[in-house]
Amino acid sequence: MAFGSFDNSNGASHTVSEINMVPLIDVMLVLLVIFIITAPLLSHSIKINVPQASSQPVEQEPKVIDLAVDAGGQFFWNEAPISADELTSRFAAEAVLDPQPELRIRADLNTRYEVLAQVMSSAKAAGLKRLGFITRPGSDKAASPGAAAPAPAR
Repeated sequence: MAFGSFDNSNGASHTVSEINMVPLIDVMLVLLVIFIITAPLLSHSIKINVPQASSQPVEQEPKVIDLAVDAGGQFFWNEAPISADELTSRFAAEAVLDPQPELRIRADLNTRYEVLAQVMSSAKAAGLKRLGFITRPGSDKAASPGAAAPAPAR
């Protein structure tokens, strides 16, 4: 940038207040050349045959098994009473279905954890992969220690 001249004849040096446009023009020309070279490359495309999919969703709802366990350890398969031995054979029969049904376990408040652990273990051994629990939201009094258990809703 020019701040002055090399001529010191009169002894008074002053600055030149002009903008030097040459470096700005050089940068602009370099950018122009880059865009001229890269613009044709952006318009080329490759033709690919992609597979076409149907837009209709597959209507396949999985079956739901409702397994209820009462406080005494009695099992109910979709509201029908069932023995523990028959439960294992039904798990094996349902595990081979496609899509696999979802097993929803609904247990009484006073059911022992040991019974639930045995049910989950036999379901896993049979090959059932979808397992869930049905719960009922309780009140704050039931959660506090020493509070009486609420009566089951019927």
